[in-house]
Amino acid sequence: MEVDIAGMAPGEQRTVEWRGKPVWIIKRTPEQVAALPKHDSELADPQSKRTQFSTTPEYAMNEWRSRHKDILVLVGICPHLGCSPSSRFQAGPQPSLPDDWQGGFLCPCHGSTFDLAGRVYKNKPSPDNLQVPPYMFEGDTKLVIGKDEKGEAKA
Repeated sequence: MEVDIAGMAPGEQRTVEWRGKPVWIIKRTPEQVAALPKHDSELADPQSKRTQFSTTPEYAMNEWRSRHKDILVLVGICPHLGCSPSSRFQAGPQPSLPDDWQGGFLCPCHGSTFDLAGRVYKNKPSPDNLQVPPYMFEGDTKLVIGKDEKGEAKA
């Protein structure tokens, strides 16, 4: 699936469908990217190294879980029971979120919380981070979901 991301504003999220699943494309602001390392100690798998639940592409095994710090690509389905988390990008205290919330996603079904890299917080029902699908860029503004340098996606 090809997606033109030209003109995406910082802080904007787009949702596309890939293989029957919602895929989120988020253009993070510089402030959102800068906030990512501030809560690594609170995350279950900050570098996306665990593999018992799903495999993270090598290019997403980093703090921002993406090829480029500002563009995030995630499958919008909670690994716990398949619900779709809600975007909660605004930092600060909010209902059902901690007072020091830095922005991210909240699963309404059982309360799992994920940061703005899709990494799950410790002691939450979700057993894993949100999935990063295979993807690559063709040029500066064309994103190809379901394919990377290794070829077509298997999942």
